[in-house]
Amino acid sequence: MLATRLVANGVDVLLDQWDMRLGSDLPRFMENGLTGADRVLAVCSTTYVDKANRGQGGVGYEKMILTGQLMRDVTADRIIPVIRNNASTDVLPTFLLSRLYVDFRADETFEGRYAELLRDIHNQPVAPRPALGPNPFAQTAPEIEPRLSFSPERYVSPALSGSVTFDYSNNNGRFAVGAGDMLFETAWSRGGASSIHAYTDAPSIRTVALALGVADIAQIVDASIYDTSSRVRSPHIGEIAVWRNTAGYYLATKVEKLQSRGHGAPSDEVTFSYVIAPHKEKSFRSGHEGEQNQ
Repeated sequence: MLATRLVANGVDVLLDQWDMRLGSDLPRFMENGLTGADRVLAVCSTTYVDKANRGQGGVGYEKMILTGQLMRDVTADRIIPVIRNNASTDVLPTFLLSRLYVDFRADETFEGRYAELLRDIHNQPVAPRPALGPNPFAQTAPEIEPRLSFSPERYVSPALSGSVTFDYSNNNGRFAVGAGDMLFETAWSRGGASSIHAYTDAPSIRTVALALGVADIAQIVDASIYDTSSRVRSPHIGEIAVWRNTAGYYLATKVEKLQSRGHGAPSDEVTFSYVIAPHKEKSFRSGHEGEQNQ
């Protein structure tokens, strides 16, 4: 359930299933919740869109309240449309057509979209707006610093699966994947011509192991069986490292490409594909699937 995951990731959620008792005043609850909340998630299923457009029932009353707020301030971004269980061409009700939305329709992209939503709610963008630089055409131009960003955001991928390429001689060899309880601060250093060292030194990492003899991440059915007795493992190209973080989630990383300055390459660079298993599962067989809304 989306609300349960948001609460687990530090979002104070107001939900009628949790916060109303028998005999409570539903219209008053809706008015107080919709006007007092910092952000409002409008879950736009096919049924919700139809009822909102026809002004029917509780959805119609909710639409009336939200429309009034939009009329007072059309620039407000409090209302976030969430698309789920909606196969129609009209995924948004008419009164929300101008709003950017989060698309949760496809299970295979659910985790990535959830990470984006969570970061937006916590005001933690993946790519913060850079500072405004000086005018290069000014009569007396100041000394211009290199504009290539070396900030920590360059070494973060909040999606729960994907592919990463980075120079492991920078940022203390660390690259973070995932977010919230599913954060993994992976740490790497130069190994041999075809291998690289992976460490458990970061605060979010509990263990690291090698899944020897496994060619594909989807073949891992029990991530807990691999040896975690060492703080460092050295996967070769094509091999998979299995990480566990302090929250109990598992991550699998497969080394796809590797180059090393110590062996004649122009830079220290590793490319790895990765998957974070959802719900603290030990199996990667079915990939990461999105939760079904209740």
